[in-house]
Amino acid sequence: MAHIVRVSVPANFNPYMNRRIVLTLAVAFAMCLSSSLHLSAQSHSFKLGKWAEIHSSIVKELNRSYVDTLPVDRIMRAGVDAMLDELDPYTIYIPEEENEDLQMLMSKTYGGIGAIIHKKKEDNVIINEPYAGSPAQKYGLVCGDEIIAIDGVPTKGLESKESSDRMKGKPGTKVVFKVKKVRTGDTLDVEIIRERIHFPDVEYAGMLDDTTGYILQTGFTDNVSGEIRSKFLDLKKQGMKRLVLDLRGNGGGLMSEAVNILSLFVPKGSLVVTSKGNRPESLREYRTANEPVDTEIPIIVMIDSGSASSSEIVAGALQDLDRATIMGKRSYGKGLVQSIIPLPYNGQMKVTTAKYYTPSGRCVQAIDYSNRNEDGSVGHIPDSLTKEFRTASGRIVRDGGGITPDVDIPVQNYSRLVYSLVLGGVLDQYVIDYARRHDSIPAVDDFHFTDEDFEDFIRFAKTQEFDYRSSAKTLFDQMKKELEKDGLADAMKPELDALNKAIEMDKERFIRLKKDEIIPFIEEELATRYWFQEAGVKVRLRYDEQLKKALVSPMSF
Repeated sequence: MAHIVRVSVPANFNPYMNRRIVLTLAVAFAMCLSSSLHLSAQSHSFKLGKWAEIHSSIVKELNRSYVDTLPVDRIMRAGVDAMLDELDPYTIYIPEEENEDLQMLMSKTYGGIGAIIHKKKEDNVIINEPYAGSPAQKYGLVCGDEIIAIDGVPTKGLESKESSDRMKGKPGTKVVFKVKKVRTGDTLDVEIIRERIHFPDVEYAGMLDDTTGYILQTGFTDNVSGEIRSKFLDLKKQGMKRLVLDLRGNGGGLMSEAVNILSLFVPKGSLVVTSKGNRPESLREYRTANEPVDTEIPIIVMIDSGSASSSEIVAGALQDLDRATIMGKRSYGKGLVQSIIPLPYNGQMKVTTAKYYTPSGRCVQAIDYSNRNEDGSVGHIPDSLTKEFRTASGRIVRDGGGITPDVDIPVQNYSRLVYSLVLGGVLDQYVIDYARRHDSIPAVDDFHFTDEDFEDFIRFAKTQEFDYRSSAKTLFDQMKKELEKDGLADAMKPELDALNKAIEMDKERFIRLKKDEIIPFIEEELATRYWFQEAGVKVRLRYDEQLKKALVSPMSF
């Protein structure tokens, strides 16, 4: 319980005559407060020093006394990782050997040939997906080509990562492949000069109809704002009257690029994001610095549970400023800012230094980032645990876990079979097999997977090993195991057999039943292999029911 100090003031007390007394008391209070803060800092430093000393002593004693040779690198790395695991999920240690992977992740850039490969340890490398304009495409590599050797090293027996690492290298350097061509069967040497490969952040831009422009943005690396600006102006020339900015699945990136994108659509000088950390100097406001290209055109921003970080800055600011209508499903809920701190021996630490806040003042960080749904999204948060904020026009928005869309549109649910076909590599294998047998497919606007094609896929799938059980059959198998543990399975055998017969389904029958779910995935993969990535996106849009619902929403205009 706090102690209340009561001060008796004499009746003849004159604040002007006794100013010196007041000042003396104020100085004394300030000195006490300063002393308290100093002691707190000293206590914190003492604890850090104490544990550093304990840690050092433990390691030295283990090195001296442990029965076996101490695996120093392994246990020290485990200790560092365990320490950081007690903090947020984004504060991590990156040793020197992982720096290249970090840089590639942040910049989406590497030196190589520009192709996705398919690799089983016992088989050769297979070119799965060359990128448009890449060295792989320029030098004639196509889907299905086998890489027998890389710079004289046979690829059979190599792990996928080792094969990939051998194909990468400094731009301008040469790599020699021994290639078995998919269509002719000829084996030849192909010399390729590596280039700087950049995965574009703007994966596709085009017109959905006569008046609706569409931009699919998948990242926030350097100068993506310039790409958005250029695509936006091109679409306006084509008659665009409204824009769909698709940020679904966009995990974020550079905050500066988020601010620059917002600068395109809101007045210069607008506050779009604020960052606040533990230190007073971490408080920083970010305002748009450039003249916008358009402040009037209606904008739809599509988000989902994969939209995070910078995606949430863009969506949250446009929502708070009433500049766009946000549609889809609630975003991921990552409102934390990371900085890269250099460490000894060329290591780095990615450390969370602040939280960011949208113009209305809300933080979109999930209240509990340790507990999420299977897809990584934040579960339902009751209003009682969130706070209300107001947009520029007075609409109510809430904090507590991601950006809640203005128009909630369910995502399409797929069967367990589709996930098994995709994640198990069956579709990839089929597409490679298809490419071996077909020199070409029609242009993407005219390409459709026919009934005859689907029969071909069924014949292929029946030869592949994969888990084709339905979700119901999976749950049934789990239930049966639990009943066996409890000793109840025999007693319930007639009922279990009847239920199993009802939900059991052979591979072919289940595939036929899910034909409408499977075909869009096959069409997209084939279009990508023959006509590259933009073609794949166009096929995907053909079947995007969530986007179709957004376009006909009364709030889309």
